[in-house]
Amino acid sequence: MTAPAANAPVADEPAGVPVVGEAAPDFDLPNQFGERISLASLRGGNVVVVFYPFAFSGICTGEMCTLRDNLGEFATAKARVLAVSVDSKYTLRAYAEAEGLDFDLLADFWPHGEMARRYGVFDDERGMAGRGTFVIDAAGILRDAFSTPTGQARSLDRYRQALVKL
Repeated sequence: MTAPAANAPVADEPAGVPVVGEAAPDFDLPNQFGERISLASLRGGNVVVVFYPFAFSGICTGEMCTLRDNLGEFATAKARVLAVSVDSKYTLRAYAEAEGLDFDLLADFWPHGEMARRYGVFDDERGMAGRGTFVIDAAGILRDAFSTPTGQARSLDRYRQALVKL
């Protein structure tokens, strides 16, 4: 039996979870305005992909407002925030307007949860994305990844730790 490679996913990670140090999976989704955004089109800039279960839910709204209120820290790291849920672009536009969110909210609506599946954070039982965060450098390489359970918000300090890796 051979030992797993140093950067191989651990046994309890779902299949398909991107590996830190390797290329992040590409995607092409509409934002809340219907504009298509792909990872490939963002090469040359850092990206923080934030999966969350649903717009207008309590913990998710708290997390999105924390990101909104601290966008300057992401800008300092030259990182663009992309928040992704399985909601439709119409729901996401209403959500962005209601909460004053001025970053891109991507609709992983159809095929339902395809991007969340590619990143290993889709919850098949509940039909939603889990709380996974992926920090991607300007070359498209995954530099950090972290998550919290569905009912637990991610801390701003954890984002700060991840941004240092860019």
